[in-house]
Amino acid sequence: MFSKRTEPRSIATQLVLLFTLCAALLLSSSLGLFYWIVVRHAFEEDNAVLADKLAGITTELKQPDGTSALAQELTNRRPGEPAVYWIRIVGPDGNVITETPGMERLLPADIFPSQTPAPRLPTDYRNDGKLFSLVTRPEAIAGGTYIVQIAQDRTGDERFRRQFRALLAFGLGLGVIVSALIAITVTKRGLSPLAKMRRAFERIQPAHLSERIEPARWPPELRPLAASFDDMLGRLEDSFTRLSQFSADLAHELRTPIGNMLGEAQVALTRERKPDEYRVVIESTAAECERLSGIIDNLLFLARADAAEQQVTRSSFNARTAVEKIVSFYQTLAEDRDIEISCDGEAEIFADPILFNRAIGNLIDNALRFTPDNGKIRIAISAAKSAPEISVSDNGSGIAPEHLPRVFDRFYRVDPSRSAAGTGLGLSLVKSIADLHGGSVTIKSEVGRGTTVKLSFPGESARD
Repeated sequence: MFSKRTEPRSIATQLVLLFTLCAALLLSSSLGLFYWIVVRHAFEEDNAVLADKLAGITTELKQPDGTSALAQELTNRRPGEPAVYWIRIVGPDGNVITETPGMERLLPADIFPSQTPAPRLPTDYRNDGKLFSLVTRPEAIAGGTYIVQIAQDRTGDERFRRQFRALLAFGLGLGVIVSALIAITVTKRGLSPLAKMRRAFERIQPAHLSERIEPARWPPELRPLAASFDDMLGRLEDSFTRLSQFSADLAHELRTPIGNMLGEAQVALTRERKPDEYRVVIESTAAECERLSGIIDNLLFLARADAAEQQVTRSSFNARTAVEKIVSFYQTLAEDRDIEISCDGEAEIFADPILFNRAIGNLIDNALRFTPDNGKIRIAISAAKSAPEISVSDNGSGIAPEHLPRVFDRFYRVDPSRSAAGTGLGLSLVKSIADLHGGSVTIKSEVGRGTTVKLSFPGESARD
């Protein structure tokens, strides 16, 4: 059987419960201590009064004819007067000399404790719905030992304790309820900025990503959250803008070759044509298909790189040898335009050879595209141990400073008319390859003087 997942409590509920629990603990501790102090004080007072009463009786017994006076005092109690103290005097012969009337029925002699030297801890005894504290004390008088038994009626004190305990319990319950109400009010008021922030979040739609919630208007505890949300909105707005531009660029790049193929096919089908003319149309269609295939291949590579699915198999190899092989592939095209390609420097590269060739090939292809006839392309290899570098420089038209931050974006081309050759994916591929290797790519350019792209790969010592 699958166990049902418990939903977490809301912050408001947790705060209310915690505040109420703390208040209940504080109130119960305070009221419990107060109850203990009051009851303890009353108990000690009763014991002190009982001790005084016992001392007075023993003093009176020691007086001449003290037993007769005490007996007269006990028997002359007014009718209906409640007895607070019940007293019994037992002579040396074990016979009762005198006692409070009715004491034998209510408090027999055998229920009293054995002889105790002091009434510090009296014995409690219940009978007929009443509570008594019993004390027994021997006294040596005139050569004989008398036993004094005294009982203090504490029924009123017990009733007071019960009522006092009930009152404190009622106060505790009322205090907990009031604390819960206060906790609910304070929590609702304290969390109200979160509700306002939530409503502010809900107002932000894809068409209004430029809106911000302004951290300064929120309490200090929520300002970091507001600032982080504004930063997130900024990133979303930038990504959304780039995605929209990417979609538009992708649609244009795909529509152009498809439109070319469709137009040529429709023109070819308008009338009967010679085989050579159909051959020209088919060759043009094949070229456009190759262009489409290249775009799709590049896009798939970038998608895999973004999703960290591209496999990177690193190995050490000589950068000079690898670059010269790539240059030889472009040498014929360069010679046709009298462009000189030179390569200087030596270094050991720790990278994926296939991806390395692709990145350098894209840089050389890009340089050839924007280098005028009779121009020069220089490839410099730097043997830095921590991160070997390969730079590709040309003396072409250069790039304006305002375009440099975006030249690595997909489908971004400096020429807004899109008349330049290429798909605008070359530098994006180079950056993705550098990122996959944990390296970097930078670009410097001056209008009219040329462009330099520098690509670096971490050395083998930086391997995880």
